Amino acid sequence: MVSGAHQLKRLVLMRHAKADYPRGVADHERPLAARGHREAPLAGRWLLQHGVVPDFILCSSALRTRQTCTWVCQELGDLAPTPKLEDDLYDGGAARMLAMINHVPETVTSLLLISHFPTVQDVALRLASRDSDQDAYLDLAERFPTAAFAVLEHSSTWAELDGQDARLADFVVPR
Repeated sequence: MVSGAHQLKRLVLMRHAKADYPRGVADHERPLAARGHREAPLAGRWLLQHGVVPDFILCSSALRTRQTCTWVCQELGDLAPTPKLEDDLYDGGAARMLAMINHVPETVTSLLLISHFPTVQDVALRLASRDSDQDAYLDLAERFPTAAFAVLEHSSTWAELDGQDARLADFVVPR
């Protein structure tokens, strides 16, 4: 690595696994469905097998995202950092999510953010640069199913991320 150059950083934007819709349960407290409990560990396993291990996790405070995060962290084992829960990732929208990413400490080289559709898709499309993997970009633009995640890479600071600043390296739908 060239002295003075920024280290390559990784941002993984993940949608929670498949949620259930139980009667009388507030949206924020909706749990994962049986399929979600099967999907979420697959996401964690993919991250581990491909060396995309986060050193920081931001997670929506909703139950389904917390459960997804628990499964992912279980797969990461001792490598899993302690997640930071954020209410604004539940209902804050794309601008708020991007502001949170911009405030991540520079010591973080790999960030996993677990949140909701359509916000994760909106932010991924906003950040994806022109040199992104074209197949991954087309998949991402077309759909963002449950437990899916976009892997973006950038060499700037977290604070500088705004629009078309990160290369979309992968779009994964673990099944």
